Amino acid sequence: MSRVSTTGNYQSALLNLMQAQQAQTDAGERVSTRKNATDLTGYGRSSETLTALKGAESRVQGFLNTGEAVTARLDAQDLALNQIADALGSAREAIASVLASDSSATLMLDLEGQFQSVSNGLNYRHQGGYLFAGANTTNQPVTVATLSELAAAPSVAATLANDQIKAVSRIAENTSVETGYLADGFKFVEADGVTQSHIFEIFRDIKAYNDNPATGPLTGKPTDAQKTFLVAQMKRLDAASTATIDTGARNGSLQKRLEQITTSHEAQQLSLEKLVSSRTDVDPLKAVTELQLSQVAVQASAQVVAQLSEVSLLNYLR
Repeated sequence: MSRVSTTGNYQSALLNLMQAQQAQTDAGERVSTRKNATDLTGYGRSSETLTALKGAESRVQGFLNTGEAVTARLDAQDLALNQIADALGSAREAIASVLASDSSATLMLDLEGQFQSVSNGLNYRHQGGYLFAGANTTNQPVTVATLSELAAAPSVAATLANDQIKAVSRIAENTSVETGYLADGFKFVEADGVTQSHIFEIFRDIKAYNDNPATGPLTGKPTDAQKTFLVAQMKRLDAASTATIDTGARNGSLQKRLEQITTSHEAQQLSLEKLVSSRTDVDPLKAVTELQLSQVAVQASAQVVAQLSEVSLLNYLR
């Protein structure tokens, strides 16, 4: 024969109430967070799969962040390269104007301005660092600001302070690309088809020619010897401009490649998000229904507890 006690019934009803309240809390969390659980423990055997998916998602997001930073750098390099190419083109036009007008009165003044534009392009800054300085981004790669300072230096190499470490970025799994350029790498091929000279050599040679009493100054009407010299410098400027434009084209190619990789990463991230969502997100209608049912269960359990608190077997024993 089973024994029935007031205490036993009350404890059983109270336990049911606590379980109903916990079920209500869990259902409320699922409705508010729209997730099946608040931690991996709540997903049981699916936790390992979710961990792997989250890891892959984190790696893809890392590549996207890197791609965003590299894109900003390439955009800045594009601006700097365009500035350098434009300055070289303007220098060439200044010399052509001298030959066309038969007057070199303002030539050196024009070249001074274009040299400073080239120098500023090589000293272009991005996010606080110098783009073409290599790893030593805190020091400007070009240490001279005028043609006089350039001519006074022992060599063009002495005016360039960049190191030899180019920026390399890992933009995808097993994919790293060289995205940086160095200030001393802006060279062109001379007329002999073999010798490579830095673009500063042109400005340095013109300044030296102008300052040499035997050949200069380049003012007033140019002599035949000066015209021959200036024609040669125009050809060198053409070669330097072409080389700089080619560098800009390579930079643009990197931009296009990075854009394609970024698009692929975004699609991959979206796919991973859907996979994670399919395992973690709740069905809204189901969650609301469970919450309503748990609320009814709490109310019913509370009523039972309230009734038992007023009922005692002693009443029947009397």
